[in-house]
Amino acid sequence: MSSTLERTARPRRSRTRSRNINPRPALAVSSLKPHQYDLRPACASLICPDCETWVPITGIQARKPKVVPHDTGRAGKDAAVRCHLGSNRLVTVDVTARKWEERLVDGHAETVHRRRTTVRRKPKVQSAPAVVQIAAQKQTPTKESGDGRAPLRRRKDAWASTEAAVRDTDTRRAQLPDGDTPLGAPTVPLKTLHPKRSER
Repeated sequence: MSSTLERTARPRRSRTRSRNINPRPALAVSSLKPHQYDLRPACASLICPDCETWVPITGIQARKPKVVPHDTGRAGKDAAVRCHLGSNRLVTVDVTARKWEERLVDGHAETVHRRRTTVRRKPKVQSAPAVVQIAAQKQTPTKESGDGRAPLRRRKDAWASTEAAVRDTDTRRAQLPDGDTPLGAPTVPLKTLHPKRSER
């Protein structure tokens, strides 16, 4: 029983001895964004525009720097698929390392404030109580749950405490003195009125 071993992407060497040159026009570093390439001599690299992977630039200080041959996936993990469009492509380094660093710092200074702010939820405001509820709160004592009485018993006691005042108000309301009827007001009918429809 033979097992076939699947080939994975090869590690990208920083320097290659390949003399092959890609026939496509040279890739200008200035056409890339500052965060898409690195011009430090120790780790000169860029993002391949064709496969979007980080690739070393060989001969960065020589006459003809170029992108090293590379696979499209991660080395040692993805399948070994060669990037034929971007491998061995000449690179035109038309940006100095100092200018690149300045552009990188300026871009960071502009975008650092664009981070999403923390969403602050509005506190939930309780709806205002109705007038009846406010009146009930004023009439009932604030601490009535700690006396150990049942709710029905507490209601009866509350009514007993206000019963005399309510009956006194009703009695005074029934006693209307003479002459308090509004002027020009029609008299209140004492029998039920049954209006008849007019015949057309």
